[in-house]
Amino acid sequence: MTMRRALHWVFKIGDRAQTVNFLRGLGMKVLRHEEFKEGCDAACNGPYQGRWSKTMIGYGVEDTNFVLELTYNYGIDKYELGNDFLGLHIESSEVFAASGGEVTEEGSKSLTSPDGYLFHLKNKSAPSSGPVSGITLASTNIEASVEFWSKILGLTVFEQSENQAILGFDESQAFVRFVHQAEVNHAKAYGRVAFSVPISELADAEKLALEKGHKILTPFVTLKTDGKADVSVVIFSDPDGYEICFVGDEGFRELSQFDPEGSNLLDKAMEEDKSNEWFAKKGKSKSSA
Repeated sequence: MTMRRALHWVFKIGDRAQTVNFLRGLGMKVLRHEEFKEGCDAACNGPYQGRWSKTMIGYGVEDTNFVLELTYNYGIDKYELGNDFLGLHIESSEVFAASGGEVTEEGSKSLTSPDGYLFHLKNKSAPSSGPVSGITLASTNIEASVEFWSKILGLTVFEQSENQAILGFDESQAFVRFVHQAEVNHAKAYGRVAFSVPISELADAEKLALEKGHKILTPFVTLKTDGKADVSVVIFSDPDGYEICFVGDEGFRELSQFDPEGSNLLDKAMEEDKSNEWFAKKGKSKSSA
């Protein structure tokens, strides 16, 4: 059992119902869902302090699949998109055949979610780790990105050229691809990538990053969860400002177990979400971040 794993990418979503319908249309299943009355100590939902929800959704259980975390802040209906996130990659003949969209000359498809995020689909057999094969991010300096992600975070470099690089903990897991870009703008919709590592490695990784002059967004902290396992995390910032969450594998495995009621809990929360009506009664509209 590996304890160094690529876990998920975090999307901020403004229209929860449309986004969930889009992802369900791609064959994804709700793995677990939680509602929160106030912001997260590790800024899991961004720099917001009000009511929010977290939905884990994907093609299989979190122990073996790279999945998506959807964070929905009740008072916000739209986030300003940057140019940092270049796409989530899905490899599956079944998903490809069932999805809409035009097929490119290369035989792939690119779909855009309701919140404007790119999904790249390939018509091929799914990897052993599940259909989500990786993510692509922009980098202003490929060498600096590789240096940080390999030397500080401990990922392996699978490919590297002047204009791109591919890294991961293991080739059987989801990859992180960097493509060179002159500027990187995270705007307000910026996401976060999460990895699990043995809890014993968290403090050392944080110490190394600080010694090399890198920024720590959230120092080592243990997050309490009612009725569930506590998890310890460190949030790093790379040279381009991407947020990377390292979470202790031991606690996260227990916390992230599939909840058979997750889909029903999400549907109930969406049905009961009267935030649009509340703002309308006040003569206001939801904010755009």
